[in-house]
Amino acid sequence: MPAPKKARKIAVGKSTDATPTDVATAAAASSEKPAGKRVLLVDDDTEIVESMRTVLESRGYEILIARDGNQGLMMAEKDEPDLVVLDMMMPKRSGFLVLEKLRRSRPVPMKVIMITANEGSRHKAYAEMLGVDDYIRKPFAMDRLLASIDKLLS
Repeated sequence: MPAPKKARKIAVGKSTDATPTDVATAAAASSEKPAGKRVLLVDDDTEIVESMRTVLESRGYEILIARDGNQGLMMAEKDEPDLVVLDMMMPKRSGFLVLEKLRRSRPVPMKVIMITANEGSRHKAYAEMLGVDDYIRKPFAMDRLLASIDKLLS
């Protein structure tokens, strides 16, 4: 009898080789369903957004998508998601500017995970100073993002 195949990690980012099967495997990894939690994905990279959307929807999250910082800020204020996954480098308004505005305009801080391909520690320190709940560097394993989302929304 052959040994069962091991599931590969799903790396999300510019240098990923994740397949749709990998995404489906990660999606099926957890049987725990969130109770109607809404997650806003703010990123201009279509592949990354679609990978995250597929996995998160299969886990029971309601997904909202914004393709630039201005749209993300508008949707965060209008739709009031439970959590925002925010790219740092985007057109029209950077993730930092979106985060700054969200932190100034809300009495109860919205949960925010910032994702970035930037390696600099100054950027991470600034995001933490602004009150980001988690900071994840691209490429990242989908399990890493899922663990952060589950922790922040539990």
